[in-house]
Parts: sequence; structure tokens; C-alpha cells
Amino acid sequence: MSAEATNSVTPGPMPGAVSGPVTPTAPRRKARPRIDLRRLGRAALLGPAGRDRLPDAISHVVDAHRAHHPDADLEPLRRAYVLAESSHRGQMRKSGEPYITHPLAVTLILAELGAETTTLTASLLHDTVEDTDVTLDQVGEQFGEEVRYLVDGVTKLEKVDYGAAAEPETFRKMLVATGNDVRVMSIKLADRLHNMRTLGVMRPEKQERIAKVTRDVLIPLAERLGVQALKTELEDLVFAILRPEEYAHTRELVVRNAARADDPLAEVADEMRTVLREADIPAEVLIRPRHFVSVHRVSRKRGRLRGSDFGRLLVLVSEDADCYGVLGELHTCMTPVVSEFKDFIAVPKFNLYQSLHTAVAREDGQVVEVLIRTHQMHKVAEAGVVALGNPYAPAPDDPADGERVDPTRPGWLSRLLDWQEAAPDPDHFWSTLREDLAQDREITVFRPDGGTLGLPEGATCVDAAYAQYGEDAHACIGARVNGRLATLSTVLKDGDTVQLLMGQDPASEPSREWLEHAHTPAARIAIQRWLAAHPAQAEAQRTDVQEDRRAEERAAAPRPTKADASDPDGPAPEQAAVRPAGGDVLTDRPGATVRLAGCCTPVRPDEITGFAVRGGAVTVHRAECAAVARMKDGGRTEVGVRWGDATECRVTLVAESFVRPHLLADLTEAMALEGAEIVSATVEPPTQQQVRHTYTVQLPDAAHLPALMRAMRNVAGVYDVTRAQPQTQGG
Repeated sequence: MSAEATNSVTPGPMPGAVSGPVTPTAPRRKARPRIDLRRLGRAALLGPAGRDRLPDAISHVVDAHRAHHPDADLEPLRRAYVLAESSHRGQMRKSGEPYITHPLAVTLILAELGAETTTLTASLLHDTVEDTDVTLDQVGEQFGEEVRYLVDGVTKLEKVDYGAAAEPETFRKMLVATGNDVRVMSIKLADRLHNMRTLGVMRPEKQERIAKVTRDVLIPLAERLGVQALKTELEDLVFAILRPEEYAHTRELVVRNAARADDPLAEVADEMRTVLREADIPAEVLIRPRHFVSVHRVSRKRGRLRGSDFGRLLVLVSEDADCYGVLGELHTCMTPVVSEFKDFIAVPKFNLYQSLHTAVAREDGQVVEVLIRTHQMHKVAEAGVVALGNPYAPAPDDPADGERVDPTRPGWLSRLLDWQEAAPDPDHFWSTLREDLAQDREITVFRPDGGTLGLPEGATCVDAAYAQYGEDAHACIGARVNGRLATLSTVLKDGDTVQLLMGQDPASEPSREWLEHAHTPAARIAIQRWLAAHPAQAEAQRTDVQEDRRAEERAAAPRPTKADASDPDGPAPEQAAVRPAGGDVLTDRPGATVRLAGCCTPVRPDEITGFAVRGGAVTVHRAECAAVARMKDGGRTEVGVRWGDATECRVTLVAESFVRPHLLADLTEAMALEGAEIVSATVEPPTQQQVRHTYTVQLPDAAHLPALMRAMRNVAGVYDVTRAQPQTQGG
């Protein structure tokens, strides 16, 4: 039997009290049942617990099911109840009630949400394989493969076989099953809700353990699947167990507000009904009380609570266009709080939620929040994936097409299923799952080919690389975000376009530093697996990082120089010792010393010009060098110069690259293979994972320059190579 499934006949301050008399609900219209699980107390669930009355319980399930599915075939439910009741007969819950009360209650929760018949059938049977002699094969023979799969998905793994790993491995199994059929998690959430409602007779330490798992894993899953009706009640039940004093204080605030004679929410609701009636927009305006955790959050944010803080107004209409019509009327006839407006209809949340959010201000300064949605949007907002019915049923217009395509499998679930396969052990999976589920917001980024990537908020280019390429992302050398070069550490925003730059070396290595920027489990696990599988390279990277930091410190240290910084022809400090002689340039002044300017390092066949400088020397510049105009304006004497017959040349090249291990060695090797002799090199300290290299090289012939620059650009990690640009600042 499920150890956590206990029952308390008197819920006390937790389960039944979460709703109780202080959270009134709108009356239910027969044509459109309201989803409000919080109204279901012990009596509403099952009635008397005596065995002679238990068959009456199935009528509650049938009534709730028919409200959503009036034409449903009820025979599977009858047969499932008969099997569940007979197999659980004699088993008791810790409260003393027959065990069958638990699967009945779970099934009623799902029926209230609008689950279809297959889900309810599996829900009635969800504990039979785990707690009785019924086998999965028997379930499959009597009820079909879909019901068998759902029951198997929620069946726990035995502690006898898995020991301490039983719980994380059970959740792993359940999540994998959910990836194929989201109804598995729907049953699990309803199962946990009923167990949380009836947790009162458990030992306090066990209550706390179960509440923490519910908080860290199941509540985030309910949020991601859009099942708000379950999520909010689970939050309140966890709140009552883990923070009893704050729960009691919040409950007192709610009770005190419910006893008030005046209700600002009711007054604004009446005003809205009048506005919409005069505008001829059919709509229902309902008061939607906040659940306890929501009230607690608002009180911490705003301090002293006012009447309008205890709930929100919900406006329900029939058509999407009416939502915007309601919004226009409210903003025209009442005082809107523009900063509170959000359009989740045009841009739905990743958990299927759609609604318009706005707020209006009263004359006394109270602000009333308003939700505007259609009846169908409301159903999905409350029940999430449960409201979508059977996602695998063939389309009505194509009954022969039985392909199982799940429209409810969102990006976050696909990513979770991908990385869980690589989790090395149950403990790592369990801790990573909690971290992943804590990231409750999602962004969408676009690829250049028009495809999209769904990523959690805060994700970087590293995460995008592993989301798109898996372990092939080890070869990623950089990215362009919205057309501009960006480092792999760049944090992405919703709507960004990301082009990932991939190296050609199949033996490329991920950088240990990427772990600092990896936000998703898939990226972190892939990097960690590579480092664990290549300890020698990982150690070399660690050494490289230490050397890089020492080099940065040396590069940042001031270096004395005797160069005259005010002279445009004076050498820059890092080039003072490597000034080329200019022996392959002829001048109109025979015997004059010729030197090539360090600011633009001209090479054949650049157009050049010369100027007489101190000591009778002639300095040679590229014609487009910014220093040429300044020296002309300064009255320097221009000297005629031209290239001679010599073919050797010196040139200064600037390479810009992303930081990666062994980059300097690979770059200098590529240059040497092209016949370039490196005269001097300067590597600036990295900034934002980018680094700038400046090389002065001697070439046997200027004609080799294009090939050299191409070879440098082909080095993994290098994204640009240019000639040293003419200086633009005066000196």
C-alpha cells in the first residue's frame, strides 16, 4: 500500500480549511460547470465511509464526468471500479477507512477537471498493480494498452529493488512515461493532492519530507502543465505544513476580511457588469478569491492588505474578440492602471495559459486586478493539459490516422527527457531535476533557418548550442546574436535570433569555463561528462586557465617606454623593438633612412606616401592612414616613395577570437605553415571570453599575405583577422 496515503477524518487546520467558508465561489451554471476543487470537502467527496455505501461514490465520479463528457461510455468506469474495489478489499488506510476511498477520490478530482474516460479508468486502477495481486498484463487484457501504460507510468518502483534510489528513479520513470503521454502526470498530481489533503495522521517528519518533495517537484510540474487548480491547492497544503505560523496568520487575515460588511471587489464587479451590459457584451463577472499562498505573497509585497488585495475579478466571455472588447470598455469607462496590462492571449505562456491581465483603480486608491478570458481559456487555465482530453485520439476528419502525435509535449519536457538520459546517477538526477524545475519561465529564440529553440529564462549561447546540437556543441566557437558577434556567455532574451558558429575540428573540446555559463542541465551534464571522460585534457585546461590568468596579470602591468607618444611616427610601446627597416622602399632622397610606419604597417602593393621626420629619416605610411592628413596639416614635408624590387615584407595583423584552450599554439602553428616568421606578438587580456592578438610577421613575399590571413581565420575560435588599422587619434 502507498505509505503516504493516510486519511484524517477531521482535516484540522490544513486541507479542508484551505477553502472552507472563507473562499466563496460563484454559483455553478448547469450548462457550464465551474472547476473549483477547493469546494470539495470530505462529505462532498465520498459521503459515509461505510462499505455498504461505497458504491454511491462512483455516482459522484459519473456526474462530474458527464458534466464535461455527456456522451462518454461509462462501462469502462464501472468495470474499473469493480476490479479496484475487489482487489483493494480488506485494505485500510491509516485513518481506518477502506483503501478504495483513495482511488475514488483521485478519480473524482480528475473528473472535476474534465479528464476523459481513459484517464479516469486508469485513475481508479492506479494503485492496483502496486498494492494488490493485479498485474499489468491483466490490466492490459481487460482495459487495453493505453490504460495499461498509464497505470504502469504511476506505479512506484520497489524500495527492495532500488533502495534509497527508489524515489528519484520512480520520478525518472514517471517523467519518461509522461513524455509519451502527459496523462501519466495528471494522475500523479491528483494522487498527490488527495494524499496531501489527508496527510494529517502522518508523523510530522514524514509530513515535512513529503511536503518538500511536493514543493520542489510536483508543484513546478503542475505549473508547467498548466493545471492551476491542482497547483494552487497543493501550494496551500505545503504552506500549512512547512510554515504553520505564517499559514495561521494568513488564514486569520482571510477570515477577518471575509467578515467585513463592505467588499470593494463586489462593488467593482457590479460596476463592471453595468459597463459591459450597456456595451452589449455578454459576459460573466466573478470574484476570484486568492488562495492562501497568494495572499501571503501579496502581504509580504505590500504590507498592510486592503479589501481588493484578497481576490481578483474574472471576466468570462464567449469569443476571443470579446476579450479585447471588454478590455476597451473597462479602460474607457474606468481608471486603468496601464503598467499592470499583459496580453497572454496574443502571446500565451509556455504552459498553455491564455488571458488578458489588467487592473483598475478605485477612487479610494485601491487597485483591483482583472482577468479577461473566454470560457475555453478558463477551462485550460484551470485544468491545463487535462482539459485537452485525449491528445492521441485520431482527428475526427481523419479517423484512419492513428499516429500518436502529442501536441501537449512542450519544449521544457523534451529538454528534461533529453538530459535525464545522461544523468550519471539517481542523486545527480534528483538534484538536477529540482534545479531545472525551479526555472519556471521560458523564452523562445530563433535560428537563422527559421526554427526555434525553447530555453529557460537566463539561458546563454552555451545552452542554445547544446539544445541545438547536443554533444556536437563541443565544437562551438562562438555565436551571433541578432546579427552581431557575441560570446558564448551571452545571456539570451526572448525573441533573439541566434546563429551558432561551429568549428570544423571533430576533436574539439568544450571549455571548463563553459560550466560557469551553462544554465540548462543538458549543457552542464554534457560538459561534465566530457571532462570526466578526458581527465588529461581537463587537467591541461585547468593549467591553461591558470597560465592565462598569470598572463593577464602580466599584460595588465604597466610597461615603461621611451617612445614619444605625441609623435605619430613614434613606435607604439609594444612595437618599439620591431620597427621594420623599410629596405624594399625607394625614396626621392638617396641615402635617407627609410622606415615603415607602425601605425599602418604598409606592404606591397599598398599605395604609400612618405614624410621627412627628425634626423633626416623618411617614414612610409599607407595613403589612407589617418596620420597622413594630420602630418600634411602640420606642415610635414611629403617625400616621394615607391616600392622597390625586394619581395620580403613585414606586416602587422590583428586576430580576434573566442577564448579556448590551445588557441595560441594552434594559431602560431597555422602561421608558421604559411611561411610567416613571427617577429613579435601581443595578446591582450581577455574580455567577455574574447581575446585580441596582434602579430608582426615577416613574409617572403607580400603575395603570401591573403593566404596567411585565410589560414589564420580557419583556426577554430578565430572569427576575424585584419591588417592593423591606421590610427585615428592624434598624437
